[in-house]
Amino acid sequence: MKERYYLVREDILPEAVLKTMQVKQLLEAGDAKTVHEGVEQVGLSRSAFYKYKDGIHLIHQLERERIVTISMDLEHESGMLSKVLGTVAGHGANVLTIHQSIPLQGWANVVLSIEITHINDELGDMLDSLKGMAGVKRALIVGQG
Repeated sequence: MKERYYLVREDILPEAVLKTMQVKQLLEAGDAKTVHEGVEQVGLSRSAFYKYKDGIHLIHQLERERIVTISMDLEHESGMLSKVLGTVAGHGANVLTIHQSIPLQGWANVVLSIEITHINDELGDMLDSLKGMAGVKRALIVGQG
């Protein structure tokens, strides 16, 4: 069955759906530390929250995710992958997956899937930072979506 989406005005939504959104906002803001605490604050059952939580979002939260896949050859040295991940995070990107081969002749291939929706600068700047790191032999984008 194909998923269908509707844009619905807030005042016609059922109370449980609205309260679910309130709990999600409390959790995101840190005003509730757990789901239990959040549902207690708004007067909603945990089962109702879990029923609706993945189906209700504010429109501004639905911006399209941008994901790139970067392949790199990294020198086999302690902490190298950690440095790469720190550089990616420093640019405001979020690593989704990591695939690393067994090092051969002192080099390992690493493929990262990275979410760049909220990146601090241009993708090319992050790629240049990776290429410029000591121990990075090659870094290139092999996929983008």
